[in-house]
Amino acid sequence: MTGSPALPELPIVLVGLMGVGKSTVGKRLAKRLGMEFVDSDSEIELAADHSIAEIFARFGEESFRDGERRVIARLIEGPPKVIATGGGAFMNEQTRALILESSIAIWLDADVETLAERVSRRDTRPLLRDKDPLLLLRDLAKARNPIYAEAHIHIRSQPMPHERAVERIVKALQEWQGREAG
Repeated sequence: MTGSPALPELPIVLVGLMGVGKSTVGKRLAKRLGMEFVDSDSEIELAADHSIAEIFARFGEESFRDGERRVIARLIEGPPKVIATGGGAFMNEQTRALILESSIAIWLDADVETLAERVSRRDTRPLLRDKDPLLLLRDLAKARNPIYAEAHIHIRSQPMPHERAVERIVKALQEWQGREAG
């Protein structure tokens, strides 16, 4: 298939573990497709007027997940866009059902060693506080990967330029849209 990719009629929602590149790849994918990009965590912080870490600390994870579901529902409405979600968003049954019914869910997947190296660079992730990133990510992958596998499209990410990941997603979207139309 040559030329510009056809614009999806549904929002594209990126899911996967922390550090897999949902925001970075999502921005490039949105630019490539001529779509708006939004990061659900940024939108949650804007709506709550608190950082994700503050929300977790002050109100707990359950409250955060409820707000996250409401923000994602709002983001899915309107013109199709590329939406990067937090690593735990797809674990919530209601949020997952909403994403699967109303968008194209893409699971970005990478080995936990690569992810641990990436997330160790920043100290902004509440789930990593005082924990070994590699051990935590192994546990998260074991619990979450079977759920992430429910996404419409699975993109296995090796350490490579983000543009290659975008190319793989565009190709997978074209194939998925062809199957859905057929």
